[in-house]
Amino acid sequence: MAKNVLVLLMLVFAAWSAKAQELQCEVVVNSEQVQYTDRQLFTDMQTRIFEFLNNRRWTDQPYRSDERIKCRLLINLTEMPEIGTFRANVQVVSVRPTYGTGYETVLLSFVDKDWAFRFSTAEPLEYADNGYTSNLSSMLAFYAYMIIGMDNDSFGRLGGAPAFDKARAILNVASSQGAGYVGWKAFDSNRNRYWLIDNLQDPQFLPYREGMYAMHRQGLDQMATEPEEARQTILGVLGNLQRLQQQKPNAAILRSFFDAKSDELVNMFKTAAPAQKQQAFTILSQVDPTNNSKYEVLLKR
Repeated sequence: MAKNVLVLLMLVFAAWSAKAQELQCEVVVNSEQVQYTDRQLFTDMQTRIFEFLNNRRWTDQPYRSDERIKCRLLINLTEMPEIGTFRANVQVVSVRPTYGTGYETVLLSFVDKDWAFRFSTAEPLEYADNGYTSNLSSMLAFYAYMIIGMDNDSFGRLGGAPAFDKARAILNVASSQGAGYVGWKAFDSNRNRYWLIDNLQDPQFLPYREGMYAMHRQGLDQMATEPEEARQTILGVLGNLQRLQQQKPNAAILRSFFDAKSDELVNMFKTAAPAQKQQAFTILSQVDPTNNSKYEVLLKR
């Protein structure tokens, strides 16, 4: 009898583990710039956003608890025009492990300067597919799907498509029902939520999407066992991004890529063979001149 109970408990635990939530997201709300006496409001905001992202099932995909996607949301509140109304800039970062190492590589690093929302501890933070409840919940859900999509793209060719479709649906609803909140439309900025998802779903950016699979699954995941071959794969990806940059200069997703990867690329190639180092520098200095001072280390013997 006791054995049967133990087996049942193990089965229940296994089923629960397979259905764990997708995100393991750290949330930080920085309220130093906002003058307001009731600081508990900001603690509650941080807790509510944490629970919204981490306690919800965003997809039907099976996830074990150890497979949850590590990510971070740094919400820097810049203004409270009136009580309960906030403006902020937000950094969204997600990472994934690389095979055979303890190293975590950044998949998404994006700064969204167009956050404006209402928040009250008296009102629940709700979300419904294909519906609009608030700008805050729409922005959080949008980035939840962006994080999941980027992660899935890195493990399977174009694997993030269903999540990106969800993010697009949120954008469409928010842009039509969002009471004038910015960040959802093309003309609001040249680097916002609209352009982030638009780039990822634009057929011209297919080399980027395919490159994320090649770079992570066939590159970084092989670095521990076949470093030279892995670097050569990544050089091929960078060459494709260079051509894409020439066609679509200053695209939001390309800028996000180099924000996330510039330091990692330097570390990856600074121990490479001289020919690979030179090739990496040539591509990177052309496609990402903003970080050229970082890449110059690749010229050193």
